[in-house]
Amino acid sequence: MRFLFMCTANSCRSVLSEGLFNHMAPDGMSAISSGSFPSGRLNPRAVSTLQGLGVDTSALYSKGSESFAENPPDIVITVCDKAGGEPCPVYFGSAIKSHWGLSDPSDAQGSDEAIQAAFDATVEIIRRRFAALFSLDLASLNHIELKQKLDEIGEIR
Repeated sequence: MRFLFMCTANSCRSVLSEGLFNHMAPDGMSAISSGSFPSGRLNPRAVSTLQGLGVDTSALYSKGSESFAENPPDIVITVCDKAGGEPCPVYFGSAIKSHWGLSDPSDAQGSDEAIQAAFDATVEIIRRRFAALFSLDLASLNHIELKQKLDEIGEIR
C-alpha cells in the first residue's frame, strides 16, 4: 500500500511524515511526499530531527505532483494546518483521501530549544498517528471503513 503525504511547500510536515512512515512502516507499505507549491528545499531542522531519530534522509527532497505520476498512491493524506488558514493541496484521483492537520513547527519562534521542542512535538503526533494506522487490519476494511478510520486517526494529538 502506497501513501502520499501532501502539504504546500513539501519542506517540513510532509517530509517528516514521509521519513517517519518509511522508517516505521511494516513491509508492503511505503510513502512519498509532495507539495502543491514545492519550495525546492527541505527544512534543515526537519532533516536534522529525522536524522536524530535514526531515519535515513538521503532519499528525501522537496517535490511536486510529478513525484507520484508514474506510481499513484492508494491513500493521500494532507497535513496542512486548516486552523492556520493555510490552503491544503488537493489530489483528485481514485485514492482514499484524509486530512491529518499539523501545526507547522517551522513557524516556531524563540530559543533553539523552543524551536526543537515544536519539531519534537510534531514528530510525536505523527508517531502516535502511525502507531494507530499500523495497528489496523487494513485487509479487513473496505474503502469507506478505511476512510473513516483514517479520519479518526487524523484527530489524534
